[in-house]
Amino acid sequence: MTEFDDDAQRNGAGPAERFRGPVVLRGEQRLQSTTTDQRLLDSRGPSDWVHTDPWRVFRIQAEFVEGFGALASLPRSVAVFGSARTKPDNPYYEAAVQIGSALAREGFAVITGGGPGVMEAANKGAKQAGGLSVGLGIELPFEQGLNQYVDLGINFRYFFTRKTMFVKYSQAFVCLPGGFGTLDELFEALTLVQTKKVTKFPVVLFGSEYWGGLVDWIHQRVAESGNISDPDLKLVHLTDDVDDVIRVVHDAYAAWEATH
Repeated sequence: MTEFDDDAQRNGAGPAERFRGPVVLRGEQRLQSTTTDQRLLDSRGPSDWVHTDPWRVFRIQAEFVEGFGALASLPRSVAVFGSARTKPDNPYYEAAVQIGSALAREGFAVITGGGPGVMEAANKGAKQAGGLSVGLGIELPFEQGLNQYVDLGINFRYFFTRKTMFVKYSQAFVCLPGGFGTLDELFEALTLVQTKKVTKFPVVLFGSEYWGGLVDWIHQRVAESGNISDPDLKLVHLTDDVDDVIRVVHDAYAAWEATH
């Protein structure tokens, strides 16, 4: 990183490099103020979208083709989510390393969002254990690029394309403590399982101290209000034990294999 880049980051100008899909932007080029997703979803003007959005379909199509092509040969895989802000001295960072390592030793590729924090830790664990470490990055104004432990990485422009890849190529989701992004992936997965868009797909929450309040709220408010049914409560497994994570993933994968 250059001195200019150090100063730029200290002054709030963002990371030393940014990705726009597969394109790397450095220097002044990285200071672009909007992302592709934002320009698609947050467009203004009475009729501009009529002339621009149909052409975006080709870019979206290309992103799906790239993703499917790169990930089609993945072995059985598990997606691990969690905060990009988790520091290496946080116990959940070490837990993510252990989870990544344990999954790799059991023959699962580990898929993350490719960023820092929990994602980096899970990729690190998988790589150190000799497994396949995958990162699915996303174009963000404040992104740092893919972490150093990713063996196979793809940078996406669109969240919805990236989400499809997570669900299509994972046999389970493991969520460590995280923010809105982690919650988004969590509830997206639960909705897909509840509506049977995907089957035999466990969702594991690691960290009862962090997730316990949410699980209690789901039981005491959402279920008791009649907004979900009793079977829906079984879609989430809460644990603090790495071995328990592996057991849940194995059991679900065995059940899935039996039907295919």
